[in-house]
Amino acid sequence: MITAAASPADVPLSVNQILTVGGALAAVTVYLLYKIGHYLAKVLEALATAAVVFLALWFAAKGLVLAVVWAVRHWRTTTTVAVVSAWCWWWGWLSLLLTLTAVTVVLGVWRVTSLPSFDHWAGRHLRSWWQRWLVYAPRMPRWLRSVGLTVPDRGGATVIQVNPLRRTATAPRERPRRDQLPRILSVRSGPSWDEVKVRLVAGQTPEDFDTAARALAVARGVNRCQVRELSPNVVSIDYQRRNLLDAVVTAPDLDAMAGLPGDAIDLDRVLSGATEYGTPWRQSIRGSHTLIGGATGAGKGSLMWTPLLSIAPAIRDGLVRVNGIDPKGMELAYGRDVFHRYAVTSKDALALLDDLVEQMEARKREHAGTTRLVPITTETPLEIVEFDEIGALLRYVGDRKTREAITERIALLTTQGRALGFTVRGYVQEPTKDTVPVRELFPRRICLRVASKSHVGMVLGDQAYDRGAWANRIGESEPGVGYLFGEGVREPLRVRAAWVPDDAIKALERFVTAPSPDPARRPAPVLPFRPGTPALPAGGAA
Repeated sequence: MITAAASPADVPLSVNQILTVGGALAAVTVYLLYKIGHYLAKVLEALATAAVVFLALWFAAKGLVLAVVWAVRHWRTTTTVAVVSAWCWWWGWLSLLLTLTAVTVVLGVWRVTSLPSFDHWAGRHLRSWWQRWLVYAPRMPRWLRSVGLTVPDRGGATVIQVNPLRRTATAPRERPRRDQLPRILSVRSGPSWDEVKVRLVAGQTPEDFDTAARALAVARGVNRCQVRELSPNVVSIDYQRRNLLDAVVTAPDLDAMAGLPGDAIDLDRVLSGATEYGTPWRQSIRGSHTLIGGATGAGKGSLMWTPLLSIAPAIRDGLVRVNGIDPKGMELAYGRDVFHRYAVTSKDALALLDDLVEQMEARKREHAGTTRLVPITTETPLEIVEFDEIGALLRYVGDRKTREAITERIALLTTQGRALGFTVRGYVQEPTKDTVPVRELFPRRICLRVASKSHVGMVLGDQAYDRGAWANRIGESEPGVGYLFGEGVREPLRVRAAWVPDDAIKALERFVTAPSPDPARRPAPVLPFRPGTPALPAGGAA
């Protein structure tokens, strides 16, 4: 019987053979893994080297760009550092010290001998540089944080896993993100004010800075801080370092205007006092109805008489006629001859206002369709109504019908009299809506010292106090100091009217009743209405 031969596949492998084959396969596998790991290590090493080089070049390029941008943005500081460094390199620090000493002595002598020219050419630039780098740059971030003018990071903290391969062995570490701060763009420093221009970050509005103005003033250690909106994302935080209105302002000199013709007076720029920036305060008298609010003794008389002194030649020549309504019978009565019409009682005041309304209607009929602005001449003079204690006749004095009639006449004059040559100037102690129901018809407001914060809003508007009009903080020793806001004025402007003594009022009476040096009394030229806002005087920039 023949038996078939067994194939190799049917022959079972021995244990030694299995171990030999398994060892060979394991050796090949280890060798392959070694080679793969070796090449992967080289690849990863090359990638790591490339990443390090790339990051190094990236940060170097970024640092170079930032350095160039910073140097160009702050070119004055960069130039100064470069010049000082080059000087020390070539000539040594001793010569630099001697030169700086000589320059300091020259600047000191210049400042003592001619302060205006020194401040114009050198002082303002040096002061701006000093204020920016030694005051605002190191301190402003702390001030902004303390008053809450930062934008917190809403995304929370960043979690960094130090060793991702061993999560159980290493605890996560959190790195808090920093809040965003507005960046200082420039600093300009004038004789009394610093203008710090900052760029807002996303999430902030100019109104946020308006609300924090008082806190910013306290942080800076100054009496006043005002915020001005320059663009949608740029505001100017203005700090008042010195009070230029602490001294009495001198009234206009009538003797200097004795030979001045009336038509030489610019009724759109009438000198009325001084501003907080040290510049003359000029306001428009023609077509600008003004409401002045202030407590007793706040200086409303100065606001009344100073413009009349400034336009005295025009009153004398008949180009301006002043009408007085004086319920107290005291303030305006002292200069009675200055006024073309004068009323004390409610009935007399109503008759005076009726006469003015009739004249206004006559001018309207005469000039309708021929001109948009009635020319100021002796035939059609500028009619000014000085209404002292306007609240008395609108709220307290007289019967109800008379009060309503007076209110109606004032409303007609304030709404229609601008182009026809009629101007109303009212003075009030209690500026509530009930006392002066037509207060919204006065486009220009001046708030002198008042008793409460709410009165500031009643006179100047709801947002005036938040924007720096702190009239309730004016001292009793500062009569004539107030805040101007309204037509032509974007931000509350602190002003002080000139002090007008009793003898100046009597001199004004004699002046306006004296013969005119120009018998022809030429008609005044029609000037464009341009009530300007005194800007911050030019200071150096840093």
